[in-house]
Amino acid sequence: MQTPITFKPKQVCRRLLSVLGDRAQDVLSCRFGLGVDTKRMTLEGIGKKYKITRERVRQIENYSIVNIRKSKEYVREKPAFDELKKVMTDLGTIISEEELLNHLAKDKSTQNHIHFLLVIGEDFVKEKEDLEFKHRWNVDKELSKKIHNSLRELYGSLSDDEILLESDMVEKFLEQVKDISDKYKNQEIAKRWLTLSKLIGKNQLGEWGKASSSNINAKGMRDYAFLVIRRHGSPIHFREVAKSITELFKKKAHVATTHNELIKDPRFVLVGRGLYALAEWGYMSGVVKDVIKKVLEKNGPLDREEIVKKVLKERYVKENTIMVNLQNTKFFKKSKDGKYSVAS
Repeated sequence: MQTPITFKPKQVCRRLLSVLGDRAQDVLSCRFGLGVDTKRMTLEGIGKKYKITRERVRQIENYSIVNIRKSKEYVREKPAFDELKKVMTDLGTIISEEELLNHLAKDKSTQNHIHFLLVIGEDFVKEKEDLEFKHRWNVDKELSKKIHNSLRELYGSLSDDEILLESDMVEKFLEQVKDISDKYKNQEIAKRWLTLSKLIGKNQLGEWGKASSSNINAKGMRDYAFLVIRRHGSPIHFREVAKSITELFKKKAHVATTHNELIKDPRFVLVGRGLYALAEWGYMSGVVKDVIKKVLEKNGPLDREEIVKKVLKERYVKENTIMVNLQNTKFFKKSKDGKYSVAS
């Protein structure tokens, strides 16, 4: 939801720029995309336009910003800067540049003018994108430092393939955030802070984890299938898996292709006719014969009823299928007391 602002960014910028000479105005306009063309020009591009070096363009930009801040016009526009600061404080004091601009305006031109005001305003601090975090702005350096450290601690606490519901991730993150005002400890601000990190991410199902994990950054049918089956929570037929991939991820999933991918990946276990479960749920791999063998190796000799009960926890098959496999004397033997064991 966008937050309405009472001032008009383009008019404020026009008044601030009016304190500069024509060339300085044009340099800033080109640099920040304040004209008809909203594309921001590089220092080199502006240098070619005026036949000056890129370093000279940088000097003009820096001097112009200083001159605007020293001007009476800057003082007169203080209400606009104060309002912008209040908006950022309400959003959590630190917010990614992209989210902040999208929050305040829809069109690129207005967003460019707001960005220019952030650069001009002395209360606003920009931290550039790095390996850990996105471009972000803050109006409270100490709180910003705490949030950065808390996000690092959160990342370190996550296992490589861990997947958390959004509510669980928010709760886990807020446990990491220490010594901050209670007014910031809410779901919306926490989610906004989470999006600052480039190392923590959210998949298309709204689940969170390490951004490098295939569970978060799904790239192929196998990854999509894993998320679908995990979301389903119980064994599901491969036809339904394909259908769900198409519906949830807007990726065309052919039934035959999906089945082939499930067969090849050790994350999935075939537990019945076309039914697949996740190996992490504890299902035994292999055909029914292999499952019976593993059950007997784990528990020792068992009677028919006990074997059927345990195998049915691992496979969606008919009892008769289990009994047919038990009759294979090549693999199993029956003692006089009616108990089965693995044949030597």
